Amino acid sequence: MQPANHLNQPTALEKAFHHDMLQIYQRAKVECGYNATRFLQMIANYGGLKTAQKLLATPNPSEGFEVLWEFQRLDLSIENLVLNPKYRSLFTEEEIATAKERLKAYGFTPKVY
Repeated sequence: MQPANHLNQPTALEKAFHHDMLQIYQRAKVECGYNATRFLQMIANYGGLKTAQKLLATPNPSEGFEVLWEFQRLDLSIENLVLNPKYRSLFTEEEIATAKERLKAYGFTPKVY
């Protein structure tokens, strides 16, 4: 049995997801001029995975999602990242369905991974 302080350590997959969430922030800033400071604060406070789960648990897309839609860059949304088969095991079926529904509602077809 592992010591208690190791139980909450992120897995390699969770670390990779966290890194990719930070990449979304950087790319939106560089490629769209969109500085999503609240998004970055959430990642700093909760980590990438918890941030995605919190945003998917809301009834409506985030302000950032809508900004990315205006820029025609929903490829940089967390919803699109969640649908990457590499990360699907981190999310519930409900979270995956929410991500799909939001993207579909805004006319975005995720790329095939």
